[in-house]
Amino acid sequence: MSETPTISIPLGFKAPHFSLPNTVNDKETSFSQIKGLKGTVVIFICNHCPYVIHVIHEIVNIAEEYTQKGFGFVAISSNDVENYPQDSPEKMKVQAQEWGFSFPYLYDETQEVAKAYQAACTPDYNVFNAKDLCVYRGQLDDSRPNNNATVNGKSLRKVLDALLNNEEISTKQKPSTGCNIKWKTDGDILRKVF
Repeated sequence: MSETPTISIPLGFKAPHFSLPNTVNDKETSFSQIKGLKGTVVIFICNHCPYVIHVIHEIVNIAEEYTQKGFGFVAISSNDVENYPQDSPEKMKVQAQEWGFSFPYLYDETQEVAKAYQAACTPDYNVFNAKDLCVYRGQLDDSRPNNNATVNGKSLRKVLDALLNNEEISTKQKPSTGCNIKWKTDGDILRKVF
């Protein structure tokens, strides 16, 4: 597996709008429906990625803890399911239930949302403040499947705590790394159009 990092882009951009199907309850879900009073966390993940599997329990823990403090959470999968059927919406629903998600798990079939957020890897984290402006595009913590660092969510927790306490968030952020998002080829897109 090759590591792909989060793309470094200037912070402060407004959260791109989306409305995507929630694979757990089949309801269309938008950013405005999941946003929190204190801020919102948008995470791009998928079912099969070993980097996601390595940290998913901590993502679930943080979501449960910080939802109570006023944050919104959502996970989005944008992978090409034709070539990666293990990431299909049906299997996303099963994974969300097995992993104990307390937040929506949305399917980005067109991959337009991933492109709007400039997502590159799974997991890819975006944290927005109460005004829906991006303040963080870094890692969960220092742990990766191939190292011995503890999965504790330290980096993401620090950002969420800073938002809660109206503290400054450093713009020097260590990117997340993971599997690359499985993009559709132009040929796949053309076959679906014609």
